[in-house]
Amino acid sequence: MRRVIIDMQNYLFADAIALALRDSDSDFDVYRAEAPEDAAELCALSQPYALLAEVVASPPRTLEDRLKLREEVRRQAPGCRIVLAVDENADSRTARKVRQAKKDGLIDQFVYGSISAGYLAALMDTL
Repeated sequence: MRRVIIDMQNYLFADAIALALRDSDSDFDVYRAEAPEDAAELCALSQPYALLAEVVASPPRTLEDRLKLREEVRRQAPGCRIVLAVDENADSRTARKVRQAKKDGLIDQFVYGSISAGYLAALMDTL
């Protein structure tokens, strides 16, 4: 089983993603961080395959906050892949910054909030 940690502001969206990943053809074991400050500790304890973290314009889930989280996770769980999710329709400026972080090699992947559940599961499977 490959563990995936989800850290998202919207519980309904996070639960829908967790369900989609669990129901996919892959062998995902999905956990949710209850708060942003829990994500690094959860990653250190579980040594996950991937961390899927939402980026928004306000703290504690800004891109800068997420890049700090990335550093901490990489120290404690070096094999963990970092995937950032951003709503490109609600915040195009933040979406551009996240896309640039991928281009700069700071994260392993990014996704827009408008993608389908099936596509997200397939993307996570191929990291």
